Amino acid sequence: MDFQLQYTDNNSQARAGLITTDHGQIETPIFMPVGTQGAVKAVHMTELKNDIHAQIILGNTYHLYLRPGLEILKQAGGLHKFNSWDKPILTDSGGFQVFSLAENRKLSEEGAVFRSHIDGSKHFFTPESVMDIERTIGADIMMAFDECTPGDADYAYAKNSLDLTEKWLDRCIKRFDETECEYGYKQALFPIVQGCVYTDLRKRAAENVASKGAEGNAIGGLAVGEPTEKMYEMIEVVNEILPKNKPRYLMGVGTPANILEAIERGVDMFDCIMPTRNGRNGQLFTKNGIMNMRNAKWAKDFSPIEQNGASFVDTLYSKAYLRHLFIVDEILALQIASIHNLTFYLWLVKEARKRIIDGSFLSWNREMVENVSRRL
Repeated sequence: MDFQLQYTDNNSQARAGLITTDHGQIETPIFMPVGTQGAVKAVHMTELKNDIHAQIILGNTYHLYLRPGLEILKQAGGLHKFNSWDKPILTDSGGFQVFSLAENRKLSEEGAVFRSHIDGSKHFFTPESVMDIERTIGADIMMAFDECTPGDADYAYAKNSLDLTEKWLDRCIKRFDETECEYGYKQALFPIVQGCVYTDLRKRAAENVASKGAEGNAIGGLAVGEPTEKMYEMIEVVNEILPKNKPRYLMGVGTPANILEAIERGVDMFDCIMPTRNGRNGQLFTKNGIMNMRNAKWAKDFSPIEQNGASFVDTLYSKAYLRHLFIVDEILALQIASIHNLTFYLWLVKEARKRIIDGSFLSWNREMVENVSRRL
């Protein structure tokens, strides 16, 4: 994997770059739609590519390991062949899913024992086995196995958790270096900076991650219960240390405003289930604010979903029609909302990139943060 830092904003830390993988190039800043189980919910791959203009999507190691399982993925030739997506894929490590299974998992220095949310069967993830799983899935970018610390964790817990994550990282790197992609192309491994909301732990974690010389680096353990301003503070602390010539990936974040604020602080890559999950629940993100499509106020509004919208569905359907679809539980509502929200997120980061390049980013960003946070 190769990363070229092409532009840096003169008035902020915002950057525009280009990631090159064996499955194609990715212009940054970038948002990555989440395809947890090998599919982005309610969206065809052709829509992702041709209408939403996604450049990279995510797969979830934990879920893909359980279903369809490694044997089927290997026989298919990896996830790219299995789901017919020929552009880059990133896989998380399963660390967040193990974190979310707090009542059904046990952590040790060796790894994490957990029970499947599907049938209660017992499984064991180690740094080595996670690297092997991600090799079999075949993602262009693999994440190191880590523990995601809760946002309200006390200092002692956060420190012990970081100790564990750093030991696991060394083992991940060793296993990664000992193995190769099973399908003949190159894969990259990103370490993850943890440390909760404690500045000294975040600095220590960032310095350790930076010392590994990986092809890119991630910031994890944010947007998991801590105050938003504390999240922004931790991003600033970490990005002061992470190398500028490597892409920076903020994991699982977040709202359009969160993404814009993080771009201003030097983040390059984002993912979040919010555009699809919230879309399926009737919430649309637009350039002028947030709409709840179940509200009665849209029942007789025959104007487009969004004027001059980024998506083909914006002008094809009216607010009144989309509200009707939600009220009658029509499956098409979920598809329209998902396509709209994902296209908006991709438009947002593309516009940010354009503004970084032409020098108008900061003033545009301040106005846009206010606009996208408004409830309509």
